[in-house]
Amino acid sequence: MPELAVTAIGRDRPGIVAAISGALLDLDGNIEDSQMSILGGHFSVMLLVRTPEGVAADEVGERLARVRDELGLEAVAVNEVDELGHTARTATHVLSVYGADRLGIVHGVSQALAELGVNICDLETRVTGTEEAPVYVMLLEVALGQASPDEVERALRQVGGETGVEVNLRELDSEAL
Repeated sequence: MPELAVTAIGRDRPGIVAAISGALLDLDGNIEDSQMSILGGHFSVMLLVRTPEGVAADEVGERLARVRDELGLEAVAVNEVDELGHTARTATHVLSVYGADRLGIVHGVSQALAELGVNICDLETRVTGTEEAPVYVMLLEVALGQASPDEVERALRQVGGETGVEVNLRELDSEAL
């Protein structure tokens, strides 16, 4: 069965998920993994979809192009992907980052994690606080792999010192999922 990555973005409004999932259902497509969010007033969606033999990516793309036009979405893309198997690492820890908003926070944290072989499974950022005193908040779910919590914390403390943010790493409670 073909596997496809579907992405879409457009000004947020009710009905986007229903329209996209309905178009995929019409083609007997099964949504196997998804992430959806509102970013700056725009709805964004990423889906991994399995379709039956004989349903090509072009056909899915044409059907979703009609959804794009009907809803006034800005972009829809459909791409074939390798086998969807569940090979992704499972998150083992949660990382929270708080501090004054400034350039380089995401890069500093992600670079430190990459150097240790830590896989970022999920990442979300927001600017909160007031216009005069914006606070940057970043939450990550990570898989430490071969890295020890101590060495990850040491590297993150260094990044925190360089970027002026508070960084907190804690083990993910699997029962909370």
